[in-house]
Amino acid sequence: MSPTFRALANPNYRRYAIGGAVSNTGTWMQRVAQDWLVLQLAANGALALGITTGLQFLPILLLSPFAGLVADRVAKRTLLQVTQLMMAGPALVLGLLAVTGTAETWHVYVLALVFGVGTAFDAPARQSFVPELVSREDLSNAVGLNSASFNAARVVGPAVAGLLIAAFGGGAVGTGWVILINAVSYVGPIWALRGIDPARLDTPEPRAAGPGGVREGLRYVRGRPDLLLILAIVFFAGTFGLNFQMTSALMATEVFDKGAAEYGLLGTVMAVGSLTGALLAARRTTIRLRLVVLAALAFGLVEIVAGLLPTYVVFAAWLPLLGLTALTMITAANTTMQMTTAPELRGRVMSLYLMIFMGGTPLGAPLVGWVGATFGARWTLIGGGAATVVGVALSALLFAWSRGVLRRPWRPSSLESRVWQHQASSRVPVK
Repeated sequence: MSPTFRALANPNYRRYAIGGAVSNTGTWMQRVAQDWLVLQLAANGALALGITTGLQFLPILLLSPFAGLVADRVAKRTLLQVTQLMMAGPALVLGLLAVTGTAETWHVYVLALVFGVGTAFDAPARQSFVPELVSREDLSNAVGLNSASFNAARVVGPAVAGLLIAAFGGGAVGTGWVILINAVSYVGPIWALRGIDPARLDTPEPRAAGPGGVREGLRYVRGRPDLLLILAIVFFAGTFGLNFQMTSALMATEVFDKGAAEYGLLGTVMAVGSLTGALLAARRTTIRLRLVVLAALAFGLVEIVAGLLPTYVVFAAWLPLLGLTALTMITAANTTMQMTTAPELRGRVMSLYLMIFMGGTPLGAPLVGWVGATFGARWTLIGGGAATVVGVALSALLFAWSRGVLRRPWRPSSLESRVWQHQASSRVPVK
């Protein structure tokens, strides 16, 4: 089997990946449909999109430490089946409200929040379950393939959603049918999880229940400067830069005056770059911290340029590069966190990672939405990219300072030393 797909030789992981691909496609379809529904219902679309996105990610910010503790103490295979149902429920309700023409903006707010609760418990369990499915040698490959699956769905999902919404008239009713498809898609991962062979799982011995479990995870991360640097990087990128579902909607509607199909196409073309980045990551056997930093800086710069592009066609053509840099950063950060963390603490560590990475969205999304409403849609990309570059650069400098790299006494090179010695020996003494 090709090195790019070697983890698929594992039957448990192969089943898990198939179920995830089905659900990922439905999730991306709903993301497009939900944003389009908000734009149809709300008078101030930019601000309403920011509030919706913020509410959907708020539970991750509030509940992730507890969710990580649950992931470390409960069988992840069972927990993940429960979380799939927790996310299918609000999708079903929102889809029915939209189809029947009774959906209002506050309905979207509430159901986005409920959906976020399911996501908060699903994400750390799902992230920390992958090392139980595959060997350590195949872990980086499995993480890359998960990202590839997610982004392959990102290619298909937005395009299909845009076409379906347009086919049903381009209004709220069309979005409802797309959201209902996502509700049904959760059958895929539940089927996959039920078919996994528990005997082939490499499950660490769970820690006994007791006080201080969350603090134990915090102490572990606090003692790891490398993990702290990754958390700082994903905070700035996740809070200010990775708001594509909102910024793309604003650019499509307010800057380029396009409809649902063209908006869906933007997600698809960016996902081409993301898929490329994920497949390249799947081939890597080792990942250095330097890659996370450089990819994050490149992503921020590419995003700034995206906000300055003049036409829809040029903007769409640039988006694959944005997806490539973003996925390179995300996959490198995620793999490093998982591969270098103690197995019995992986759920709690990954919950902190997700809390900071995704939980920053409730802080950044309303702010980015306000920037779009006040200064224009272009500034959601320009400002987000600039904040990412500055934040990542400062974090890397602080890390270098803490490791003594910037505080080591300066020493001349060997060539400089020889030159100076020659000059000193040939110097005429002063009388």
